[in-house]
Amino acid sequence: MGGGEGKIDAPEGTKQYQLRKYAEATLGSGNLRAAVVLPEGEDLNEWLAVHTVDFFNHLNMLYGTVTEFCTPEECPVMTAGPRFEYFWEDGVKYKRPTKLSAPDYVDALMNWAQGILDDETIFPNKIGVPFHRNFRETVKTIMRRLFRIYGHLYSNHFDQICALGIEAHLNTSYRHFYLFITEFDLVDKKELAPLDDLNVAIAREDASR
Repeated sequence: MGGGEGKIDAPEGTKQYQLRKYAEATLGSGNLRAAVVLPEGEDLNEWLAVHTVDFFNHLNMLYGTVTEFCTPEECPVMTAGPRFEYFWEDGVKYKRPTKLSAPDYVDALMNWAQGILDDETIFPNKIGVPFHRNFRETVKTIMRRLFRIYGHLYSNHFDQICALGIEAHLNTSYRHFYLFITEFDLVDKKELAPLDDLNVAIAREDASR
């Protein structure tokens, strides 16, 4: 799987665990717009943290379903359709933008994200531990990069996802992601251009509710 480290769980009894249970209950109502709104009296950074971990887990699972199709031969470049190509840079192993195959790009991205999510100085698990002052910027960077995996799945592997019968899971996951990042202005609109048609449809459907 892209990242290979598996699912990240919030320890039971922590603030993140309680917020995740709240979010899951709201999600169960089928109203994704309500599910992304910050609950009254809750800390914004806690809410961002819980959802960042959840979207990471969703994408790790969704991408894992297409790894047999997303190979260096089939996807030699990380793209989201013919007009959008992504280069990887993490400041450590890849100090400048580097062209990678899609599976190598996703693997690098998920391992990079996992390292941040596991770092308790950035994503504290204990109640009362303050978030880093640059926390929101970190979340924005993670979300911007996670979007690229959604873009690749839709643009390059949607037929295979439909053949596997899991397009409803992908659609719900992305709709939740899109409503969340727009609710908190986490990703620049120009970055979302590869899925513009889908984004317009989601926004229109949401406005009609």
